[in-house]
Amino acid sequence: MEVAGKTIDEWTEAHPVIKEIMAAEEVFWENPDYAQMNEAISNNGLSMADIRDAEARLKRFAPYIAKVFPETEAAGGIIESPLKEIPAMKEWLEQESGTEIPGRLMLKCDNQLPISGSVKARGGIYEVLKHAEDLAISKGLLKETDDYTSLTEPRFRDFFSGYSITVGSTGNLGLSIGIMSAKMGFRVTVHMSADAKEWKKNLLREKGVQVVEHPDDYSKAVEEGRRQSEADPNDHFVDDENSRTLFFGYSVAALRLKDQLEEQGIQVDAEHPLFVYLPCGVGGGPGGIAFGLKQVFGDHAHCFFAEPTHAPCMLLGLVTGKHDEVSVRDFGLDNKTDADGLAVGRPSGFVGREVGKLLAGSFTVRDEELYRLLTKMSELENIRLEPSALAGVPGAVRVARSGFNPTPEAVHIAWATGGGMVPEDVMSADIRKGRESQMR
Repeated sequence: MEVAGKTIDEWTEAHPVIKEIMAAEEVFWENPDYAQMNEAISNNGLSMADIRDAEARLKRFAPYIAKVFPETEAAGGIIESPLKEIPAMKEWLEQESGTEIPGRLMLKCDNQLPISGSVKARGGIYEVLKHAEDLAISKGLLKETDDYTSLTEPRFRDFFSGYSITVGSTGNLGLSIGIMSAKMGFRVTVHMSADAKEWKKNLLREKGVQVVEHPDDYSKAVEEGRRQSEADPNDHFVDDENSRTLFFGYSVAALRLKDQLEEQGIQVDAEHPLFVYLPCGVGGGPGGIAFGLKQVFGDHAHCFFAEPTHAPCMLLGLVTGKHDEVSVRDFGLDNKTDADGLAVGRPSGFVGREVGKLLAGSFTVRDEELYRLLTKMSELENIRLEPSALAGVPGAVRVARSGFNPTPEAVHIAWATGGGMVPEDVMSADIRKGRESQMR
């Protein structure tokens, strides 16, 4: 059987790391095509101007967000998360691995993002806001110079109720799209894959969202969502695999991170490089963030994707150079992982082609390790994350072991992608599972 024009034997001969990936082993892959910024020209004309445009739109909506989501009022309606140093976790990682991590280890706490408690609050909420703005402006109901708190008026809810929004999701994107869409008055449907957590489905239903469950994986949920959307001219389909809007919503994080680093007196330059470890599913969130970081910090930032050993779709797409032409099942993997946000079998071709040369590398993590890290993060730093959000945490150890551009002045940031809305009973069970894995 051939996969994208080659037999499996031919693929493993050309790229020996594929044999390790197929065995569901933890791997660390340095990207041979990693290029300097002036060589990694966007395939689609994307630029810093697009990121600035997204940031300006979020500022226009900030007064509205502050009004309808009181938890954002103190931040003026800006949806952002803290950047924290995690010294106890760093010390434990060094002891466990026998590897010194040069520099500082920090956590970007997107698990604390308001409204939907995950990194998807960046892109997902932004896409809903942009769609609402486009509709309202096209009908003469809104101008960019208006006070957007007017969107709380009943006339806007009545207007948006004539339109619908659809998305396919493993969980967190569905939460951000569903919560924001329902708040504005849209009719919203979230197609959920079999691996989506039950509590996420229940929460969406409580918010007035229609949830359609599928016995198959993420790709099937997306396919069915797209099919439903195409049948309704007033429906907007949020395409996690190809949406530039989502991509730019995520990319704004880089501008915010720059401000946070400066506020903490942390320098990023040739002597103080930035290493960022991003959990990756289909690729939209980490791809957008990586694109933004490279635009903001240039060659001083090095981004790595982190995926589960059973669902490394982006890694396989990058290694083969075939992107969305290959899936994990083509290489004998089952796409089964407790890291539900990362349970994706086929990567975004748009992201792979756009960000491929901007990515320093990628690595995989076993589910058992995710639970172990989850428990330690709770015990040592009192930070509670869902399993998928721990995928980037071992990155600093992997990079240190590899000898990739070692420097004692590096800043390492693991991106904690979710966990803020996990129910207490689910979180307690996950922590127990991590403790059990440590005892084996």
